[in-house]
Amino acid sequence: MRRSLLTASAAVLALLSASAAQAATVAVTNARIMTAGPAGEITKGTVLVRDGKIAAVGPSVAVPAGAQVVDAKGGIVTPGFVAANSILGAVEVGALGTDASVDNTELSAAFDIQYALNPDSFVIPVARLGGITSAIVTPRPASRGNGDDGHSHDGAEDLTAGGGASERSHGLFSGQAAVIQLAQGEDPLVRAKVAMVAPFGDRGANLAGGARGAQIVLLKTVIQDVRAYARNRTAYERAGYRDLALSKADLEALVPVVEGRMPLIAVADRASDIRAILRLAREEKLKVILSGAAEGWRVADEIAAAGVPVIINPLQDRPEGFESLGSTLENAARLEAAGVTVVIEGQGGAHRAHETRYNAGNAVAYGMSPAAALKAITINPAKVFGVANRVGSLEPGKDADLVLWSGDPFEPLSRPQLILVRGEAQPLTSRQFELRDRYKTLNGAMPPAYSK
Repeated sequence: MRRSLLTASAAVLALLSASAAQAATVAVTNARIMTAGPAGEITKGTVLVRDGKIAAVGPSVAVPAGAQVVDAKGGIVTPGFVAANSILGAVEVGALGTDASVDNTELSAAFDIQYALNPDSFVIPVARLGGITSAIVTPRPASRGNGDDGHSHDGAEDLTAGGGASERSHGLFSGQAAVIQLAQGEDPLVRAKVAMVAPFGDRGANLAGGARGAQIVLLKTVIQDVRAYARNRTAYERAGYRDLALSKADLEALVPVVEGRMPLIAVADRASDIRAILRLAREEKLKVILSGAAEGWRVADEIAAAGVPVIINPLQDRPEGFESLGSTLENAARLEAAGVTVVIEGQGGAHRAHETRYNAGNAVAYGMSPAAALKAITINPAKVFGVANRVGSLEPGKDADLVLWSGDPFEPLSRPQLILVRGEAQPLTSRQFELRDRYKTLNGAMPPAYSK
């Protein structure tokens, strides 16, 4: 395996030094290819990349003359991973605030996270070294209250801890999510407005005034107002319509949600809350994605019957409140067994997003099949958020987002040896590695700050 690592590293340097890397033709040969697509696993094959797209994948792909060849020597190639429920590009130091939430009386559902994305964030290379080449960036509630918002947080990123029901935000919605890609130095946006985010459970109840029933009633009222607005925008513009609960910007943002064109990410853990969300979706004909779902396994058959995908953190195994008393490390496996489309998120919204693959590996350790765990961090999130035509699997015509690994990608000691995003090789380093290399030995010439 060491020969393959050296070969791959040399190939990375060659690709990075190419003047037109994205236009290059690259062949990764002699690889064990986990396509996450219809072809399944190819024991020994080649991935051919041309002009930033996958040109061919298979056991007997012809390598054209002049192609840059990376001999994997039996190494594993996977699609680039997709980080769900992230705030990559919207945060640097969480304690100093993020661009992932807003508290404005005229803006809740209309908040669009696409306009604050920073491709130069130091957090992005760290995530990329975890094999992540795409991410779903989801807004967070701005309020403080008694309960978690259902998203996994690093300590510094948890902006919702503490406070009480009296510190409520006006909005039932957190805003609109976006899909980004993690190539160095490029515009990260792939697709905007892929979903609307709304917290339920304790968090949603606090936003609505303290009771779960109040939130459902208010949501139904909002849905009625949005439909009324969509039917008669002209009357609204000339102030010839009754007062509506939301601003024009929020009403406009919610039109695709109530028309079933934009999914609603409903954040909830408790089984009874999940049932209420499924009922709301049936009654109002909403397209829903569940997020959190610590007790999802208890209602797995109902979730599967409704065709609703679930975003989970499979390491959520201890109750952090009465909402998640049924937490179990077997949640992912039980949801898979019931036929639910599972999406696995990382341990934190940004700074620990690179742990997405560790979470997938832990899901396998507690009963999820390896093939399903791979799909849960590749093709499943791509399908759920409407970008499966571009990313999520190794198939001809898709963006050439792939990773060559030193070993099993679910093993913590495995490392990426080649990362391509849209066919362009990415640096295998980050700010952390640069600092490590600068300060690990101070023999010889000292850095400038130490020489005075």
